[in-house]
Amino acid sequence: MRHRSVLSRRTVLSGALAAGALAMTSKAAASGAPARFHNPLARRRADPHVCRHTDGAYYFTATVPTYDEVVLRRSETLPGLSTAEEHVLWRRHDSGEMSKHIWAPELHHVDGRWYVYFAAGSSDDVQSIRMHVLENSSPDPMTGTWVERGRIHTPWDTFALDATTFEHRGARYLAWAQREPGIETNSNLYLAPLDDPWTLGGRPVRLSTPTHDWETRGFRVNEGPAALIGEDRVFLTFSASATDSNYCLGLLSAPEDADLLDPASWDKRPEPVFTTNVATGQYGPGHNSFTVTEDGTNVLVYHARPYDAEVGDINRHARLQTFGWKHDGSPDFGVPVAD
Repeated sequence: MRHRSVLSRRTVLSGALAAGALAMTSKAAASGAPARFHNPLARRRADPHVCRHTDGAYYFTATVPTYDEVVLRRSETLPGLSTAEEHVLWRRHDSGEMSKHIWAPELHHVDGRWYVYFAAGSSDDVQSIRMHVLENSSPDPMTGTWVERGRIHTPWDTFALDATTFEHRGARYLAWAQREPGIETNSNLYLAPLDDPWTLGGRPVRLSTPTHDWETRGFRVNEGPAALIGEDRVFLTFSASATDSNYCLGLLSAPEDADLLDPASWDKRPEPVFTTNVATGQYGPGHNSFTVTEDGTNVLVYHARPYDAEVGDINRHARLQTFGWKHDGSPDFGVPVAD
């Protein structure tokens, strides 16, 4: 089955844009062979998100271990992000809302403006995690003014995080993780249309709850969605279980021409698609995004630890590796490559 590069559709749905990018033709992309990146890309940078802009520049953001700011790096090359200067775009409030647990930022360029989606808690209740949005009208996200557009409101005022946005067939969507009242899980996956980058345009639909054994180890978690387009299907990767060595990636998919807001359009793979690998020394891989190399080769961006560790260990390092496609049209991530 033939596949386009994610950029040949003018969009990588994790947020990296590059009009007119090359089709996926390299042997590494076709076979899923490991890339020759120097890993880790960035130490103690969890929940990594890489955006390739239309000018070809790469932008990298991630959770910092102090959980108090949003940072951004820029490079003309993907490996160059490793040594690129890190800029602070925004710092937490001193108290109240958005003052604790600044988690999982993502940078997206939508309708000519830059947006950062991130999760934050409150000094009044550090576990009151909610989704928030920053906006910058400058062509350069390293300059200009970042304006707080506030919280993304959903039907439930509950634990919510890991917002990501993507466009498909002319419609823009928000995907995220949230605890829904009446469901005994830590978080489920949801999808909704957007009226604007911070306002839902319709009631969310629930795409997935953690039910399999590999989704419920330590905690009952589905979180960290990231979207990817294949030739015939839309894919959503997500992270499952506790953030120790049980953390892993699952996969949802829907036909490319389906109604994405119909939960019946989506199938969940019964087994995880990216997991701890003792042989390569990588534990708890998860919370991924997608980008491409300069020649259009597809790249999985994720974090992992180089040893077995408990929840809360801050040594989750950002990593890169190329991936290919299976005969059934689904992405083939292989195993986490060794350092």
